[in-house]
Amino acid sequence: MTAFPGVLLLGLENAIGLTVARELGGHGVPVHGIARSAASIGTASRHCTDWTLRPSGPIADWLPDLIDRTGAQAVLAVSESDLIELAALPPMIGDCHILVPRPEPLERVLDKLQTLHAAATAGLRVPQTWQPRAGEDFAARAAQMRYPLVAKWANPPEIMAVLEQAGLEWIKTDYVRTPDQLVALLDRYTPVGRWPLIQQYCRGVGLGQMLYMQDGQATLRFQHRRLHEWPPEGGVSTLCRAEPTGSHHAQMALSEKLLRALDWEGQAMVEYRYEPDSDRYWLMEVNGRFWGSLPLARHCGADFAWEAYRRKVLGQTDAAPPPRDDLRARYMVPETKRLARILFAPGRIGDPFFRRRPLFDLASYLLAFIDPRARYYVFSRSDMRPWLRDMAQMVRKAVRRERR
Repeated sequence: MTAFPGVLLLGLENAIGLTVARELGGHGVPVHGIARSAASIGTASRHCTDWTLRPSGPIADWLPDLIDRTGAQAVLAVSESDLIELAALPPMIGDCHILVPRPEPLERVLDKLQTLHAAATAGLRVPQTWQPRAGEDFAARAAQMRYPLVAKWANPPEIMAVLEQAGLEWIKTDYVRTPDQLVALLDRYTPVGRWPLIQQYCRGVGLGQMLYMQDGQATLRFQHRRLHEWPPEGGVSTLCRAEPTGSHHAQMALSEKLLRALDWEGQAMVEYRYEPDSDRYWLMEVNGRFWGSLPLARHCGADFAWEAYRRKVLGQTDAAPPPRDDLRARYMVPETKRLARILFAPGRIGDPFFRRRPLFDLASYLLAFIDPRARYYVFSRSDMRPWLRDMAQMVRKAVRRERR
């Protein structure tokens, strides 16, 4: 196999970083990991050539030295916080490509209000959205809203530190059923003078359209449907399936149009709530980093990290091979948590429209183990050590809980 220049990968703690390492390593690219802990599952992968414990301080203070020591010619990152720091650096440090979005497009994508505005201008269907501001009559506005509603923050990375300093919990998604509940939710954040977006609840299933953009054109496309999430009412995808290439063709064109309008370069996932009965697509957000369901894309041959590497570092311009569209992938730990909540604590499910089918979900969970289409986020017969480490960590956590 051809020897390629190495990559520095920030973030080996979860299935996303593990997938990037496996994908690049499978193409023969040396992966030098930067991990926050020696217990990170990605450091156990045979595709991780070597790894370094992440130095303290800003990335700009220690990254150039690591580039010099490893000879890496590309840097990739998983988390939004790392993307923000890396975007502030030059696009290249010596011969090393910093493969992250530029600051202005990244800011537009991280800010949901800016994304929704660009989407509406581009002709996409967006949910009714209200951003509460200081001085507004919240009670009067709450009485005018159509329920149920969803509350989520416009720019999560920016607000997390503000909430932590005030001793308030960051909640990714809140479901609101009545005006009184909405007023109470808004009162919760009055001490910081900042409030989440209030958005109409959109029924349907989660649909993700993934694209790699270069010079305003998509060079790689893939799409999947979310079948299960954790928590059950919406969150991390725990079971997803590839969608047929010929489906949602017009919407894929709109997704590409939106990313072009955002001046986006690199990989992104455009997330929708799709109503099959009415064939309507409601834009939820644009995810400008490697996304949680990336393992499914890799299993199907949609190699987004490799696409970035081969185009920017190797200068390749040939078309990527078409991915498969007949597989599904499971994230077993949160998928098991999801089943446990449905079976034993259904009252904790926040979505008022969530379908509770405990026997069906239990049967589906068990039958998936013999489904020939099934693949896994972490488990891999050819790369077992990350899964073994993950299982060992779960056992240790369970033992500590029992002792407490």
